[in-house]
Amino acid sequence: MRVARTIAEARESIAQVRKERRRIGFVPTMGYLHEGHLSLIRRCRGLSDFVVLSIYVNPLQFGPHEDFDTYPRDVEHDLALAEDEGVDLVFLPSDAELHPNELTVSVRPGRLADRLCGLGRPGHFEGVLTVVAKLFGIITPDVSVFGQKDFQQSVLINKLVTDLNIPVEIVVAPTVREEDGLAMSSRNKNLPPAERERALSLSRGLASAVEAYRGGERDAARLREATAAAMEATPGVRIEYAELVSADDLEPMSRADDYSVVAIAAHVDGTRLIDNVTLSRPDPGLERLLQKGADLG
Repeated sequence: MRVARTIAEARESIAQVRKERRRIGFVPTMGYLHEGHLSLIRRCRGLSDFVVLSIYVNPLQFGPHEDFDTYPRDVEHDLALAEDEGVDLVFLPSDAELHPNELTVSVRPGRLADRLCGLGRPGHFEGVLTVVAKLFGIITPDVSVFGQKDFQQSVLINKLVTDLNIPVEIVVAPTVREEDGLAMSSRNKNLPPAERERALSLSRGLASAVEAYRGGERDAARLREATAAAMEATPGVRIEYAELVSADDLEPMSRADDYSVVAIAAHVDGTRLIDNVTLSRPDPGLERLLQKGADLG
């Protein structure tokens, strides 16, 4: 496994792979790798001949009062996991390498970024799309794999490559969960035991929506109410949003169908968590929670 800390080093490796006509796969991350990230690497390995992983905590996507300084980092552990998973190249740039000058051009995502997470995090998706566009320009992948947990991000990245004619296939892999149903996230590290237990309210809220949908409920307001009620049953959880939207364009829906997504965000103590589910196709971890007949109230 090679580690490239500069753009020139990364491009040198990529150029050699291109000469060999090998298919390049790319998994962008902010590091502090967990099983969710590893599942993306494995999916990418099955879709490509040469796997590139980036590790970069992107300051452009953090607001002035967000957790950039406290975002968990452990580069040595990340590199060991990447090597175990057979990653071919890790791109590990510094801020000075990736952003040597103040940006005068950025990617403006438009109206799809002004809802859901974008309401509470203005400028967040501009930062995400700008750095992803830069990474795509450096790595020039044939395929790039993202996680369903970051649902709004994956929709916007699909729009990015479509609207700007970037020749990369975007693959969205299912959310990976802990055994108790909590969606895996690097931020879970910041949850003390009591808050970790409260955080389970998010997956319970989604499970409640899926159960109601399977029971015949199609009214969006009632599905949102079922989600919120299950979450609010846990003290100390502050809901930021619980919405039913179209999987294609994030538009709010008045009636649910098989492709509708319930998307939620909540604050547990000082940690902001997000989660989502496609009503007709729960990820395997949420399906296990449903089959266990968990207490959804």
